[in-house]
This record gives sequence, structure tokens and C-alpha cells, in this order.
Amino acid sequence: MKLQEIYDVLNEISPFELQEKWDNSGLLVGSKNDEIENIYISIDLDEELVANIKEKSLVITHHPLIFSGIKRVNFDTYSTKILKELIKKDIALISMHTNIDKTHLNRYVVEEILGFKIKNSLEFISSCDVNMNFDELVKYISKKLGLKTIKAVKCSDFIKTIAIVTGSGMSLIDQVQADCFLTGDIKYHDAMEAKARGLSLIDIRHYESERYFSTLLEGLLEEYLKKNKLKAIITASKNPFEFFIEGETVE
Repeated sequence: MKLQEIYDVLNEISPFELQEKWDNSGLLVGSKNDEIENIYISIDLDEELVANIKEKSLVITHHPLIFSGIKRVNFDTYSTKILKELIKKDIALISMHTNIDKTHLNRYVVEEILGFKIKNSLEFISSCDVNMNFDELVKYISKKLGLKTIKAVKCSDFIKTIAIVTGSGMSLIDQVQADCFLTGDIKYHDAMEAKARGLSLIDIRHYESERYFSTLLEGLLEEYLKKNKLKAIITASKNPFEFFIEGETVE
């Protein structure tokens, strides 16, 4: 089948024009005239994953392999190493990043994974009423996302409302109107800023809060795949981070 056909379906599900100006979603590698024999879905790409992908395939990732212009292709960086293998194996790449964050992913994680009911949404931010003790909320989130370690900023013992942004959302702190903000990639100075504002934080990590992209997209493509007698292969790049407690590795 032509890549153009799949691209059009994805664009209908979550229009690429919705992506942020700084983003680079869409067709990153390949041509819309390419003949595609296999479809893979993953949050990211890494060398091990690409090595196991069959030739003449399409990979649909959440995070774009290329964000800004590449001035040199020396095959000594993450993006150029992967790019080399994709071209050698005639593998096309489409990324769905901030467009699907806005239309589907954040809502899916909040409602289907965490089990909260969204009260209102503002593009990337979903807000919910929870009415939970802070410590209980931390335990609940840890269990739902499978986090054995979690970092947090506690400003209140009781949390009435939460705001959630999957991935990395601390740049949106000025738009948060809640007792507690759940997002990933929280830095030290982010925590200091939130504490000064009286805003509790729970770090749901980047990879862990967005790894549901593959399951989400497979579900959105289900009817199309059945109609065309296709199957999407769900795979996943490895989280580059490892976590330790007293020298022992944990998830």
C-alpha cells in the first residue's frame, strides 16, 4: 500500500496542522509514494529497535527523530545514527507529537490509565477534581503508572484539584489552576518555583507518562487496519534511564 493512504488516515485522526510551531511532526523520512509492507508503532526509536524492523516498513513514533535542522550527517549523533539505518532499510518514519497530545494522548492517560474524570481541558492541560489526601494521591499515581520511585513537592495535605500534562509540561505552569500539577521532567528550579506558588507537584516522568501512545494509536487505527487486513506491530524503544535505590536497580 502507498504511504500516502496511511498518512491521510493519521492526519484525519489527529491533524498535523495542530502541532506547535516548534514541533516537527509529520512525514520525516520517506516519500508518500513509498510502498509500505509493515507498520510499527513506538514512542521513540533506538538502534536496537531499528535493527529489528523489517525493510520497507513504516514506523509511527510519538517523538520526532529530528527536531531542528541537521547541518552535518556524520553518523555520530543519536538522530543521524538512526537516520542512516532507516535509509539503508528503506524504512519510512511519521511522527505524531504535539498534535496527538492535544487531541488524544493526554486525555487517554488521564481517563483510561489514571481513571480520573476530566473537568475541563486547555489544549495540553487536563484538570480534574480528586479530593484526596496528598500522600494517598502519590501512592495512587505510583500504582497506576507502575512507578516504584516517585518525586514530589508537597504544599498541601489535601488536594481538591489536579492538572495533568503528559511528557514535559513545566513550561505551562502559569496556566495551571489547581492544587497539584502532574507532569514529567520536573527540575530543581521548577520545584522551587512551584513551592513558592504553593503548587504541589508529582513527577510522572516523561517516558512513563507517554508510553501509552502505541496502545492508543493502535486502537484509533483498529477499524482501518481490519478493513485493509493489516496489523500494526506495537514495539517500544527502551527508556534510557535506569533508577536505583541504595545501589539496587528498580523500575
